[in-house]
Amino acid sequence: MFSTSDIKYREIKSGMFFYGICFFSFLAMIPLFLILWELIKKGYKQFNLSLFMEVAPTSMDAMLAKMSDDPIPGGILNGITGTLLILGIAILMSIPVGIFVGIYLAEKKNGLFVNLIRNLTDLLQGIPSIVIGIIVYVWVVKPMHSYSALAGSVALFIMMLPMIIRSTEESIKMLPTSLKEAALALGGSYVNVIFKVLLPSAFGGLFTGILLAVSRVMGETAPLLVTALGSSIVNWDLTKPTNAIPLLIWEFYNDPNLADLVWSSSLLLLLIILSINLTAKSISRKWKIQ
Repeated sequence: MFSTSDIKYREIKSGMFFYGICFFSFLAMIPLFLILWELIKKGYKQFNLSLFMEVAPTSMDAMLAKMSDDPIPGGILNGITGTLLILGIAILMSIPVGIFVGIYLAEKKNGLFVNLIRNLTDLLQGIPSIVIGIIVYVWVVKPMHSYSALAGSVALFIMMLPMIIRSTEESIKMLPTSLKEAALALGGSYVNVIFKVLLPSAFGGLFTGILLAVSRVMGETAPLLVTALGSSIVNWDLTKPTNAIPLLIWEFYNDPNLADLVWSSSLLLLLIILSINLTAKSISRKWKIQ
């Protein structure tokens, strides 16, 4: 039996740990709040309809607007459409490949080839993005003799792949073995069990992994600099140079006349990622197995 003093000591220690965790969690959130405040404070002035409906202005247009103390004309329409194009193609390529490889790793578990793929996946996840961009430049840009949205998509595809593979593998491993055994016992084929039982049951984890992969690459600039390059117009051609929001942010940062657009572009990028996160959490809750 514990004495009263022992119980009080445990309660005090438990309380200290609880409030300590709360304190350090709050400290970890301070940089996030400061970033949000800075983006909102400096980005809302240029956050208007033109931001979504017009292409990026020239340095001369921005300089004339600043001289007359007017808002900088133009927007980032060419960056928004380019991001949708490049990221959309990358998602279409990475999801099926990542899910199939993840299923293979989860089902086989052990073996020389399986361990080799698993180790290569971990290694690929740690490769710097600029290195991937240079490799894709050699593989895609030089043979095509042109920078292109396709090259940018290939770079993002390579970056997204490891996270989707590992999230698929871990999500399927977390499912109870009895779920698969019951489906097989009812006469379902192995393929039907995988695609109609296991994958829907692991949908929450799969979607979270895809979300994390998209969130990781959406703000990447380095690989796009050497693959997509950028464009001053709206482009939907996969074989032509294309802009993206991160590329525009980099261009604005390097031009003093366009520096004000850095904040509104960054705020938009942050809001897009936040919206994707909230949507994913809602869908994950809906598909979660009770």
